[in-house]
Amino acid sequence: MKTALLQICSGDDPATNLTETQNRVAEAAAGGARFVLTPEVTNCVSSSRTHQRSVLQHEDEDQTLAALRAQASELDIWLLIGSLALKTHDDDGRFANRSFLIDPSGGIVARYDKIHMFDVAVTEAETYKESDGYRPGSRAVVASTPFGPVGMTICYDLRFPKLFNALADAGARILTVPAAFSTVTGKAHWTPLLRARAIETGCWVLAPAQCGTHAITRGRQRRTYGHSLVVSPWGELVVDGGEAPGIHFFDLDDTQVDAARQRVPSLANARRFDGP
Repeated sequence: MKTALLQICSGDDPATNLTETQNRVAEAAAGGARFVLTPEVTNCVSSSRTHQRSVLQHEDEDQTLAALRAQASELDIWLLIGSLALKTHDDDGRFANRSFLIDPSGGIVARYDKIHMFDVAVTEAETYKESDGYRPGSRAVVASTPFGPVGMTICYDLRFPKLFNALADAGARILTVPAAFSTVTGKAHWTPLLRARAIETGCWVLAPAQCGTHAITRGRQRRTYGHSLVVSPWGELVVDGGEAPGIHFFDLDDTQVDAARQRVPSLANARRFDGP
């Protein structure tokens, strides 16, 4: 099935981002893609909690979600909205970082809230405390589609192989990893980690990414790594999106999952063990 990853450079204005995303989705569908994927925080890249509180919405009010659902229906495509930053009704006021899988009728097939929060000090000058603004999810998700079960993750989840193994054990044949990866950690770890998750599970790994320097009106400037990747179930790099915004097409061939798993049946050979 012809599939497309969108590599974009979202700013902190959801309305502007929506226009750009819709244009890219339409272009991907015109190019023949029946499954289109966008990156993490498609609607708003911002480190300012004050700005986020002023522009983000709850899921049932979110204009980006409503518009992209309508567009998926109009274009008759499957759409992974990599994630949206959304308000919640939590007492502490934290947001959700939520991925959506949309079917060709515009229906929400699955939601996934990012489980692992990016609380790290990459360098003395580059620190993140995602859990200050976002509350972590607690439920792993595998969604059923006509082209195979999809295990949903987001960005920093990539560093936790137990989640990916659990998704594969639950039947996933495709793993989605929408991201807004740091340039420092991206250069060091992005490609080897994605290849490892594909090799370990025998799944397709689809990772649409934010890229470039983001247009920010408030808060700290943000730059992301880009390099949207597609990795085959055998661990081969099928797509590397480089550093600039763009659309990247490939053929999602489910038979490669069975071929990889027959050659190295690591999921079937896994054993429980005691200790250490």
